[in-house]
Amino acid sequence: MTLGNWRINAGAARIAICLCLALSLAACATQTGPWRQYIPGLAAPPPAATSATRAKPSAKPSKTVTASYQGSGTAGHTTASGQAYNPNGLTAASRNLPIGSTVKVTNPRTGRSVKVRINDRGPFVHGRSLDLSKRAAEKLGIIHKGVARVKVTPVNSHSAPAN
Repeated sequence: MTLGNWRINAGAARIAICLCLALSLAACATQTGPWRQYIPGLAAPPPAATSATRAKPSAKPSKTVTASYQGSGTAGHTTASGQAYNPNGLTAASRNLPIGSTVKVTNPRTGRSVKVRINDRGPFVHGRSLDLSKRAAEKLGIIHKGVARVKVTPVNSHSAPAN
């Protein structure tokens, strides 16, 4: 048997094909799936989780992120929600959280917290996840630092109506 410029022994080719087939079948046999109950020797699947054994997810998971604040220089500029930016409002910009949702932001160093409504997209600086209004930053005590690690906990995720 020839394959291009290669000369292959027919017996060696059959052995190689059988070996590949055997390895493929062995790999399939180690996979898990609903069909494993039909293969003798494989363990039965674990019992289905009931409401008594199922782990309940945390209702409001919190996340620690790096936050900065937006000063008064952009006051009046239109935000992603269509509203004008108000430095005295309790608002924030986030790349990931839904527009219109409310989150509780806590400064772990001071213990201060504030509820803000997400009304804009940003910050567009690498490593930062939240851009607070100036008033929200004042309430958290991060004005003097400019950037701080904060804990963000969702309060509700109702998004704003489409404009």
